[in-house]
Amino acid sequence: MKSILFIVGVLWLFAAEILRVYFIMPFPGSQQMNSIDLAYFISTHIVLLRLIGYALISYPILEYFRGKAWFPKLIVVLLGIAYIAIFYLFNYRFQADKMFYKARHQWFANANNDTTNKNSLVIGVVINGIAKAYPLQIIGYHHQIADSIGGEPILVTYCTVCRTGRVYSPEVNGKKETFRLVGMDHFNAMFEDSTTKSWWRQATGEAIAGPLKGKQLKELPCNQLTLAAWLMEYPNSLILQPDEKFKKQYAELKNYDKGTVKSKLEKRDAASWKPKSWVVGIIQHNKAKAYDWNTLTQQQVLNDEIGNEPIAIVLESDTASFHAFHTDFGNNVLHFQKYANNLLIDTTTHTIWNMAGECVEGPSKGARLQPVQCYQEFWHSWKTFHPNTLVYL
Repeated sequence: MKSILFIVGVLWLFAAEILRVYFIMPFPGSQQMNSIDLAYFISTHIVLLRLIGYALISYPILEYFRGKAWFPKLIVVLLGIAYIAIFYLFNYRFQADKMFYKARHQWFANANNDTTNKNSLVIGVVINGIAKAYPLQIIGYHHQIADSIGGEPILVTYCTVCRTGRVYSPEVNGKKETFRLVGMDHFNAMFEDSTTKSWWRQATGEAIAGPLKGKQLKELPCNQLTLAAWLMEYPNSLILQPDEKFKKQYAELKNYDKGTVKSKLEKRDAASWKPKSWVVGIIQHNKAKAYDWNTLTQQQVLNDEIGNEPIAIVLESDTASFHAFHTDFGNNVLHFQKYANNLLIDTTTHTIWNMAGECVEGPSKGARLQPVQCYQEFWHSWKTFHPNTLVYL
């Protein structure tokens, strides 16, 4: 009986420590399972689970050490060492926030003092007329940057495994919340709020486990484009600077922008509609639609509609910066083509527009198109979190 109790207790303890992290980190097979509820239960009850395990093994261990046989004692010692090693690894090395740390210092520079490569991709945000740019190479490592723009708190987030950049208001139930990186759900970064310990999915801003399950963070508009393209539109923008402590970690993402990093989880598949293919995703009127990046690169302008809403997706000459706009303008639905000098021409009214959606030549000069929020993302991520997505072919 004591041997059975001992074996069950040891397996119980090992399973509790390992599965608590296994389900929410990219271990083989872990991210294909719908195991968030189980993972959250284990995480929130880990102390109780440990106590149960300790209770199961305490009597057998006491009996083994009372006896004269040396072999059971040796087994207990060896398994104890193994448990300590597992406890250390799964509590202090394999957890997300022990692998990806928050920036210690956040400081910004203007364009004149910035040393960031101007071809680097950034997440650009404008609030109350103030613009800031956050390089992917920086937020890709940290996964989140808590900041404020124009007096409003924001949370700039990025998941390199899903290639998802999102900006949210960190206010939850009227209170500014702080978050820590807790793990992953279907390869997407997941954050835990400090108040309720609920888990929030980065790609959608939805609480998927915990007391606030089903709640949604307010998403804020943002753009992904090169720093050069961003500064063309917002020359007075401030640019987030690297924290020197994480210089090595940033360097590991040097080729991330172009999708040529070595990591299989982050490297782009150049073919279309593969798990690691790039797509542009758009949601309009609760309908999601994905656009193949290769098609956009070839055609440079995609005129389409989602839910009877006409839109256009355009790619700048740098083949990295992209935008989407509503194309119903006045009494017309505009149809765009690429024009010279990184401009667009509307074949309906023959007016010229720049990449910011501003008319620069024609009767509507000075008018602006309404932007559409769009994202560059890995195809596996977009279809996972938008299972009913439409596909542009």
